[in-house]
Amino acid sequence: MKTKNLFLLAFIAMTLLACNKTNPLLEQPNTPYGVPAFDQVKLEHYLPAFEKAIAANKAEVEAIANQSSTPTFENTIVALDRAGGLLERVEGVFFNVLEADGNDEMNAIAEQVSPMLSDLSASIILNDKLFQRVKHVYDERETLGLTSEQMRLLTETYKRFADNGANLPADKKERLKAINQELGLLSLKFGNNVVAETNAYQYFVKDEAELKGLPESAKAAAAEEAEAAGHPGEWLFTPKRTSFTPVLQYCENRDLRRELLMAYTTRANHDNDNDNKAVIIREMELRIERAKLFGYDNPADYILADCMAKNHQTVDAFLQSVWEPSLKAAKREAAELQKMMDAEKMAQPIHTDDQVLLQPWDWWYYTEKLRKAKYALDEEELKPYFELNNVRKGAFGVATKLFGLQFEKMEGMPVYNPEVEVFKVTESDGSLVGILYTDYFPRAGKRPGAWMNNIISQYVDENGVDHRPVIINVGNFNKPTAGNPSLLSMDDVETLFHEFGHALHGLLSKAHYKSLSGTNTPRDFVELPSQFMENYAYEPEVLKTYAFHYQTGEVIPDELVKKINAAGKFNQGFVTTELLSASILDMDFHELTTAEGLDVNAFETASMAKMHMIPQIIVRYRPTFYNHIFTTGYEAGYYSYTWAAVLDADAFAAFKETGNIFDEPTARSWRHLLEQGGTRDAQELYVEFRGKEADPKNLLRRKGFVE
Repeated sequence: MKTKNLFLLAFIAMTLLACNKTNPLLEQPNTPYGVPAFDQVKLEHYLPAFEKAIAANKAEVEAIANQSSTPTFENTIVALDRAGGLLERVEGVFFNVLEADGNDEMNAIAEQVSPMLSDLSASIILNDKLFQRVKHVYDERETLGLTSEQMRLLTETYKRFADNGANLPADKKERLKAINQELGLLSLKFGNNVVAETNAYQYFVKDEAELKGLPESAKAAAAEEAEAAGHPGEWLFTPKRTSFTPVLQYCENRDLRRELLMAYTTRANHDNDNDNKAVIIREMELRIERAKLFGYDNPADYILADCMAKNHQTVDAFLQSVWEPSLKAAKREAAELQKMMDAEKMAQPIHTDDQVLLQPWDWWYYTEKLRKAKYALDEEELKPYFELNNVRKGAFGVATKLFGLQFEKMEGMPVYNPEVEVFKVTESDGSLVGILYTDYFPRAGKRPGAWMNNIISQYVDENGVDHRPVIINVGNFNKPTAGNPSLLSMDDVETLFHEFGHALHGLLSKAHYKSLSGTNTPRDFVELPSQFMENYAYEPEVLKTYAFHYQTGEVIPDELVKKINAAGKFNQGFVTTELLSASILDMDFHELTTAEGLDVNAFETASMAKMHMIPQIIVRYRPTFYNHIFTTGYEAGYYSYTWAAVLDADAFAAFKETGNIFDEPTARSWRHLLEQGGTRDAQELYVEFRGKEADPKNLLRRKGFVE
């Protein structure tokens, strides 16, 4: 461990000795709706809270395992689901703050806590007495008269033990425990390296002439960043998407476009202290070893056994079926952009005969030009209509029209950062649905991207009380500047609707058991509710409810709405190819049967060559900053975005077929699907909603790949 971290832990330990014994993490908070007392939690509270919560969870589990009574569904399976409530409360605070507002001190705590949590998990899963009780109930399952949800809980509980080593011999159990502990620490290291690399890179522009073409709003934001960094009169750009994306889209300075795109796509790949290549190799060694402990040839099949797809062959065939038409579309788009570059060069007063070839740092720039030429659509013209608060109201409004939900902003609620806002979500009759936190702006301690998390999960207790959830949506959208509010790009608008779809999945949950509630579904199903919500973002009748000019209050003109929808299939070859290439790269890593001799950069190059990736597009996530598969649990799972896209396109078609995107009977059926969480088989749930399996052609039609 680095000296800095040792110092931090020593500081924390000394603080713990002196701190007051009252710990807000260990007490039921005296707050509205029982939300965490974020305003009372201090750094010194976390370690003792984890220690006590882990000890309490171990004691609960030991009591279940050592009871003398015959194992039953209630005293074993339900008891396990109910155990660990205190730890869930501590984790719900710590890990949400760590991801959204972390710092070196919290990273140091996470490094200490990670093996403690891994040890706890192993002590539960590998407890043979406990497993024998679970197995006893599982073996008797057909005679117990269980409901479908109870049967699901029993089956998933048994599988969780079996899939994590309960049936392994003692020596392999110990090895599995060590593997999982090391993987937990490697995951933390990978994510911390990406954040460190993102924060370390700064590119200052001194001459405004180098920013020709860049919108004034983007220049203003860059100027404010530079001033805050001690460089007044300059412009600062970073590898955060809100910073470099406008440069890629609009700046005429090709060298600057290249500089910033390369800074973004080479993060944690510079052979320095933050380099992730060795972390990846070690993670793959351990994942392959773990898969083989369970009799699988590769990590992909070990992971996919519990997903809708079941095995890597199914995923590979699925990805290939979408890859071929998307790559063809991307090649057509690249040729069209090259023609534009050639025509632009010929129009210059002085030019050479050498052709300037389209490069990845040119794609976004010429795509914007082509979008204007084809559809007279300028994203900068749209941004004034996409003020953040209005877009959020639009997403809320969709939930109101679909499900009757009401959203009330709550003032004075405890938050971990002043930028966080809190909303009470209720039914039309005023009954509580849940609490929603939103945290939308980038900061140094926040990891990149956007996500939804549970802070408190929904469940029904033994007295029949329905405990409603507390959910958070996090993003990294443009911060307001001195002259402008937060104005979103079209991609940002879709992201906000997407994460809100995840939030609805958590908020509407009506499961009895925590481990089955909300988003606790197979990974290739969990993206369905989020991607489904994206369909509403640019529907004309929805746009009219939220797209108001931030200065004039004017509703978005019909002409712009028509342009948005006319351009809906534009650039979809690039979008889909960029995403699918990351999915295929993920599968290539996790179909490895050995990591011996693995060279991360060479492996990526070979993977791109195998899929015939065109050089004008860079894979969405290069390995060294691919958080999804090396940090956040999407390994052998990134394909799920496209798998779920087939489902979401088909689901939205169900509404379209009625002639009303808010059709009440269809909305009731859709809400029923969301409420079920993981209580039933995902395919069964979808077929019940749709009346048939999803038709992949709905996705291909939406993207314009087929008629």
